[in-house]
Amino acid sequence: MKKITLCWLVVFAGMINSIQAQYVYDFKHTADVFYNSRDYYSAAQYYNKALGTFKIKPEQVLPYTVGGAPPSGKLKDYQQVVARLAESYRLFYDYGNAETWYSQLVGFNNPAFPQARYWYAVCLRFNGKYQQALDEFNKFKQSYTAADELSVRTPLEIACCEFALSEANKQPRFTIVKTAGNVNEGGANYAPVILDANTLLFTSSRSENPPLPTTVKQPAPKKQPKKGTPYVNDLYTASGSDNTFDNSQKLKIPATKGLDQGVSAITPDGNSLYITRWSVKDGVKQSAIYFSSRQNGVWSEPKILGDNVNVAGYNSMQPYITADGKYLLFSSNRPGGMGKNDLWYCIMTNGTPGGARNMGTAINTKDEEQAPFYDAEKNLLVFSTDGRVGLGGLDFFQSEGDFGTWSTPVNMGKPLNSPKDDIYYTALDNTHPFAAGFISSDRESICCLEVFNINRIRKIASGLIVDCDTHQPLQGATVTLLDTVRRKTIRKMTLDATGRYTFEVDPQRYYKIVAEKDNYFTKAIYFNTDSLVRIDSMDNPTLCLKHYEIEKPIVLNNIYYDFGKATLRPESKIVLDTVVDMLNDNPKLTIEMSAHTDSVGSVKFNDKLSQERAQSCVDYLISRGVSPERLIAKGYGKSKPIAPNSLPNHKDNPEGRQMNRRTEFKVLKRQVQVKVEDDGNSSQ
Repeated sequence: MKKITLCWLVVFAGMINSIQAQYVYDFKHTADVFYNSRDYYSAAQYYNKALGTFKIKPEQVLPYTVGGAPPSGKLKDYQQVVARLAESYRLFYDYGNAETWYSQLVGFNNPAFPQARYWYAVCLRFNGKYQQALDEFNKFKQSYTAADELSVRTPLEIACCEFALSEANKQPRFTIVKTAGNVNEGGANYAPVILDANTLLFTSSRSENPPLPTTVKQPAPKKQPKKGTPYVNDLYTASGSDNTFDNSQKLKIPATKGLDQGVSAITPDGNSLYITRWSVKDGVKQSAIYFSSRQNGVWSEPKILGDNVNVAGYNSMQPYITADGKYLLFSSNRPGGMGKNDLWYCIMTNGTPGGARNMGTAINTKDEEQAPFYDAEKNLLVFSTDGRVGLGGLDFFQSEGDFGTWSTPVNMGKPLNSPKDDIYYTALDNTHPFAAGFISSDRESICCLEVFNINRIRKIASGLIVDCDTHQPLQGATVTLLDTVRRKTIRKMTLDATGRYTFEVDPQRYYKIVAEKDNYFTKAIYFNTDSLVRIDSMDNPTLCLKHYEIEKPIVLNNIYYDFGKATLRPESKIVLDTVVDMLNDNPKLTIEMSAHTDSVGSVKFNDKLSQERAQSCVDYLISRGVSPERLIAKGYGKSKPIAPNSLPNHKDNPEGRQMNRRTEFKVLKRQVQVKVEDDGNSSQ
């Protein structure tokens, strides 16, 4: 929960800036006191004042051009103050001002500050200046020789900048707007949870009685003053609809003095609440997950969960309970993890969490994984991490899985993710978890997380399925939408009397539509939604499905061979390619490919010729990737005419003989039987 405990300091800006310089005192020393006590906001104010006491020539400031040893005297002290000022702004998450001072610090070319360029690049990246950040990270990588956390992190930062640049022109999948009303008033506001259709539960560090700025006329203290801050995190509710929520008020749940509380999860019945409670002492945070129940509308005193969830000396936080109540997910740095905070889960038994299990290396990295959300119906996990290639800071990623295996997490892209921290996803409606919801982000703030509403950009792909022979809509056919990149079934529907399907799709994705019905050949089309960048819907070409009966031959027209031979002509291969497509769309079917002749010639000659022609067709299908086990070649010679070879007056019938010189295929009954027959034929 970084950035939360420092937010209240902004309100005290008037207190710091109103100190009158009626006395001569050491601004740098005062700044150092604040800096060492981790009050970076106050430190920055006094380092700024300290800079005003130096008499430095403009050409000595940026860039520093004097070669040789580092400067001494006042210039050296000036550079040290600039370094501390840049650090103070960065540690207070004011990346705009931090960028300015790191830029000057890098310009000094002073080997006393070897990490300055790295942090300059980080600030550029946080400020969305990806190309400049990429250039600086590459320079840092080339010049930095130490083997430490920064050198290990630099390749990831470079990859993040390259990823952000590649994402710049992609069509967004969501719209995002800051939540209106009084949810985002005062302090940090984050971790939204939907209580019901009209109530939003969230965490806030706002003060109900903020102090008024005062004027301090005595010298600044040598030690940081005790801060009796009224800015304590607690749970609040707000009422409203869409993206406007007002009437914010504290949730009536017992609080404990000295502990912040918030970042909660509520069970599906609305009567059990899991909350995070924490304290910060000397900059070190201690957090644990608690449980509270509601009876007769009153929340009980939160009780800390046992060591299945909380381990003494370690942090557990950010609980999430799945909609089916089967799993409790949370973030923790407890032993057994991959790095900093990992994602863990417990199987719930009668409302009691079992032993915690780490989600493994498929999800967790050596860096931060936080704020899990899980859709049990779609088996989709959403969480935030800064340990993977993203846009910067904590980014939203999604992974498919069932707590046994997880797919490789995928960055959810802009605008859900920004150069800063994006965390705490929650769905507006569990029946459509990724259609709309809320997130928390500090993208529009220097110090603090705020609540934003997100809505999925709706794009439509539709089409018509008909019978190839009747051209009538094929009621009862099943149409499936698949994502061909993620190899995932998105949705399946059964057609009504209109024969029309409609799917909601994402822009810039690759899809496959599969249409199927009993005793019809399945057919598929592939399409991408690039055109949906400009429009909201697309109508796919009409698909017709061909009816078939088991063991009933289907004539393939325009299959030609060289005269008296089995050599396929080029135009025949075009027709056979349609059979290849059919077999690819119907991977469970096995067919017999047969050839027939007219009555001219002997039985032996025609049997041999027809068998060779059928085998030529099968060989071509195999050359196109069809498994030999799915194919049987059968020559019937002149034994199965479908038209008279001669007229009633015994004269030749050229039209009839032409019809009899045909190639057919038929679907066989069982694949097992076909394999036996195929083995027999293969020995001939």
